[in-house]
Amino acid sequence: MTPLGAKLRSLRAERGTTLKDMAQALSISSAYLSALEHGRRGKPTWYLLHRMIAYFNIIWDEAEELQRLAEISDPKISIDTAGMAPQATELTNRLAQNISQLSHDDLVDIKNLIVQRAGRSD
Repeated sequence: MTPLGAKLRSLRAERGTTLKDMAQALSISSAYLSALEHGRRGKPTWYLLHRMIAYFNIIWDEAEELQRLAEISDPKISIDTAGMAPQATELTNRLAQNISQLSHDDLVDIKNLIVQRAGRSD
């Protein structure tokens, strides 16, 4: 599941909306919405994302959060380390090879370290 998918599922649960009802209201298939939630589809288009924001009737900070989550929810990311230090290439390859073996806590720790070192707070 992607960060966006988890948030969509949470919003649907809070509002008592089924996947089928939401998909119908957005004029998309239930299969597509399910695949989007589970990370089997890439991030939605800007247009669909804004229809989701309107569907949930969310504004300001919560709408910005949904947009930010969409930006970090591409399940098939590609990282180009050409021209970077050899450690960048090694890191991305090790992560790609081992990510499925990391625990939830490991993933949180690594994500937090990267965010901290990059000087941002997400």
